[in-house]
Amino acid sequence: MATYQNSKELRNLTLGKSTEYCSEYNPNLLQAVPRSLNRDDLSLKGNDLPFIGEDVWYGYELSWLNNKGKPVVAVAEFRFACASPNLVESKSFKLYLNSFNQSKFSSINEVEQILIKDLSATAQTQAEVKLFTVEQCPALAISPVAPDTICIDGEDVTIETYQYQAEPLSQAQANSATDKVTEKLVSHLLKSNCLITNQPDWASIYINYKGKAIDHAVLLKYLISFRQHNEFHEQCVERIFCDLQQYCQLEELTVFARYTRRGGLDINPFRSTHLPRAPLMRTLRQ
Repeated sequence: MATYQNSKELRNLTLGKSTEYCSEYNPNLLQAVPRSLNRDDLSLKGNDLPFIGEDVWYGYELSWLNNKGKPVVAVAEFRFACASPNLVESKSFKLYLNSFNQSKFSSINEVEQILIKDLSATAQTQAEVKLFTVEQCPALAISPVAPDTICIDGEDVTIETYQYQAEPLSQAQANSATDKVTEKLVSHLLKSNCLITNQPDWASIYINYKGKAIDHAVLLKYLISFRQHNEFHEQCVERIFCDLQQYCQLEELTVFARYTRRGGLDINPFRSTHLPRAPLMRTLRQ
């Protein structure tokens, strides 16, 4: 499990190390992590992926100076295709955004274009960036859960392990009828730990599927087994997607995790068999 944890690609990251904050624009602060590290562990090779989707980030602490030295603040939306060769390492992302604090830029459009250029170079694919004022940002609106979404957290389950286990999913459809169902599920109990620092990562996870019915109690126990598991946000979601497909053989599947923010950033990986774009939504905890 997670054989990539001590890989050479991770050794030079600033993550987990003492660092000085830079307040002058510096794109060299950005660091990339090859997505292949995790995907090799999941037996996913190249671009032959069982899912499509993207990683959607929101930045709540972006600020710079205008040409007269007056501070400007904005909320940022960043989107990275899940097929990009690299993900952007989150601590380096925070350090990079902080480097805008005392730098002067002529307009919000200039900042947006600089972000697109730098982040695209790091991810090695075209990144999407939108900047909003604090008063006019759709991403800040808390979205109600769809009325047909079922929260599975009320299942009366006994938990005996908090270490990742996928095998119990083999029983997730043991009592299912042959008829196919379409369900929208959510659990707010997903917790994993950062691969490097062991800091907790908290999320609400939305699972929409079409296929034989999944036992909600089995699914909840599986999700709780990530509680002491060490992996990056994006990698946890891909693992959950692949496990559900392997054990449940679903016709359609979408997995969308809404993680709480840390250091002014939240990361929201979205993986689907058929939907390329994550919906615009924000949970109460974000």
